[in-house]
Amino acid sequence: MTRIAILISGGGSNMAALLRHMKTRGYAEPVLVASNRPAAKGLALANAAGVETAAIDHTAFNGDREAFEAVLTKTLRSIEPDFICLAGFMRVLTASFVEAWPNQILNIHPSLLPKYKGLNTHARAIDAGDSHAGCTVHRVTSNLDDGPILGQAQVPVNPDDTPQTLAARILPMEHQLYPAVLERVVSGENAPLFLSLDKNTPMKAGR
Repeated sequence: MTRIAILISGGGSNMAALLRHMKTRGYAEPVLVASNRPAAKGLALANAAGVETAAIDHTAFNGDREAFEAVLTKTLRSIEPDFICLAGFMRVLTASFVEAWPNQILNIHPSLLPKYKGLNTHARAIDAGDSHAGCTVHRVTSNLDDGPILGQAQVPVNPDDTPQTLAARILPMEHQLYPAVLERVVSGENAPLFLSLDKNTPMKAGR
């Protein structure tokens, strides 16, 4: 069975959605949840679900990303995942790390890429006057928030939205999109999947 490792930094809501979907659908096996923050609440969720966990505190490496990634790589190689899912993993990975796992790393980003790479995506969408915002699942490359798009989900931006209300409306779409895309990728399907809360608006990549 396809083996999945998940990397997190916080509460792990997307991780939990992935675990539930894999258990229900039976297309893959979660073999590790690892975090760069030992206090990440998602580690307890993973333990409760019976998934092996690991904590590698990035602050112990004094900004040395290569040293941190060497330990992370050793941990991952010990369980040999077929795919690595970044689920709120708040560390920028080096090109050498990404290239060591070619086409095996997936990420979910809270914008309709290629718009709004990086942080503060919801505020940027509101400030730009966008009619829609959303999230994107993509393959990870050495360029930040880049790589082939595997799926997007969109929601309308309401006139009274704040970054917080918009984020709260997008999060359930993330929980739908990421597991659905992962199952497609495991099956060998690479065509992008598009979801929308606004049934009257066709999805377009990078809308």
